[in-house]
Amino acid sequence: MMRKAVVLLSGGLDSTVTLAIALDEGKDVTAISFRYGQRHTKELKSAEAVCNHYGVGHSIIDIDLSSFRSALTDKAFDIPSDREGRLEEQIPITYVPARNIIFLSIAAGLCESIGADSIYIGANAVDYSGYPDCRPEFFRSFREMLAKGTKTGVDGSAIEVMTPIIDLTKADIVRMGKELNAPLELTWSCYNGGERACGHCDSCRLRIRGFEEAGYRDEIEYG
Repeated sequence: MMRKAVVLLSGGLDSTVTLAIALDEGKDVTAISFRYGQRHTKELKSAEAVCNHYGVGHSIIDIDLSSFRSALTDKAFDIPSDREGRLEEQIPITYVPARNIIFLSIAAGLCESIGADSIYIGANAVDYSGYPDCRPEFFRSFREMLAKGTKTGVDGSAIEVMTPIIDLTKADIVRMGKELNAPLELTWSCYNGGERACGHCDSCRLRIRGFEEAGYRDEIEYG
């Protein structure tokens, strides 16, 4: 029998490749996305398109984080553009406080409810924006918490948190997506909404560089 897994799917490049990996590993996937008060919901349309492409179950969970201090939830803050230096050396205003803690906790609750034994998340600690909840030490601690704070953990079969792309460069992620025939053309990475990606926010810059270094053309449109 196929083992069940919950995949956190934002609709972006990293989470889509992570979904492709989970499927390639033979998991029976349930994908979840969050409508959390973010600036735009175009990424949710991408997540839905990706799930339709694969024919996997998809749930969008509503949770209001709009009061959290972040440029992704509060339009009073500007989205940083063309940041200088290595992006991971400073935590930008696009960081949403405790977002991955919240999302992973909900995913763990769903795992216990449907009998899934793992959560897949497309976190990356190489080419990323510097968020503290995308680092290996965070996930080590979260795994320990699940082992002690869930029924499955107490029973000796703690939910595993899978981070298959955490040590990859963005170029490696693109290459892996291509190898797995992931629908990268359906994904959306830009922090800004609109018909075309801006090409200047941290997420766009990392994505553009990743495709260039991998030697592939990015099929989404940029403004």
